[in-house]
Amino acid sequence: MLISPRSATRPVLECSAQQTALPDALRPAQPVQRLRLLSFNIQVGISTSAYHHYLTRCWKHLLPHRERQANLQKVGHMLDSFDLVALQEVDGGSLRTGHVNQVEQLARMSGFPFWYQQLNRNLAPFAQHSNGLLSRIPLGLIEDHPLPGPAGRGAILLRIGAGRDAVAIVMMHLALGTRVRNLQLAYVRELLQDYRHYVLMGDLNTHVDELLYRSPLRTLGLQATQMGATFPSWNPQRCLDHILLSEGLRAERSMVVDQPISDHLPVATELILPSTFYPRQVH
Repeated sequence: MLISPRSATRPVLECSAQQTALPDALRPAQPVQRLRLLSFNIQVGISTSAYHHYLTRCWKHLLPHRERQANLQKVGHMLDSFDLVALQEVDGGSLRTGHVNQVEQLARMSGFPFWYQQLNRNLAPFAQHSNGLLSRIPLGLIEDHPLPGPAGRGAILLRIGAGRDAVAIVMMHLALGTRVRNLQLAYVRELLQDYRHYVLMGDLNTHVDELLYRSPLRTLGLQATQMGATFPSWNPQRCLDHILLSEGLRAERSMVVDQPISDHLPVATELILPSTFYPRQVH
């Protein structure tokens, strides 16, 4: 189910009344609930295994090709194991994908009932540069935020639960340059000021020590769930993809997933929500 915008000026998206109950498969036997999170920059379904491919395969960023669908099948199969997925460099339906919305396609492939596409750079009819959200659980709130700096970068803020134990999750794809990236992180920090618990995830285009100790996030006391290298996927040297948690949250089984489908490797973790979270979630 596509989650639809409610406001044109500040797009705020809300789940419908039919989405108030968790699927039985996700109802925890204990008060503590776990959510399996994944973040993946899929490079619009293009496989890259050497730096020279950025030149020799650059045409695939504008034109359709058969390999893209096979790569999306691999991504879809991998997503079966997760509850909440952040996608970067996904196409919203243009010439290069045969006018197929890749967020919707992956949701259908992997059985996600809820999905949302954030269009950040519209190069119609050639490309629809987007972020994507896939969810197996109902969401209390979704906000769509263009980020500061040159047009083309965005963040999706979603909320799970309500009240004091609500968890805010920000999915984003940040800029390459330090100055613009810090403007974007300062904006994200403002989004989190009313929340006690939060998760930041996505392709953040910098190393974890920069994020934790030298960026506008440095006073938040964030925890990195993993520090393994994610880029380039064929010979990982740099940790650019992250799932960061606020102090009140815990994670288990965090990892870099060894799936070199894109030029980035995905990152995953199992989030342990606050013990009082579940009774407050359903209204």
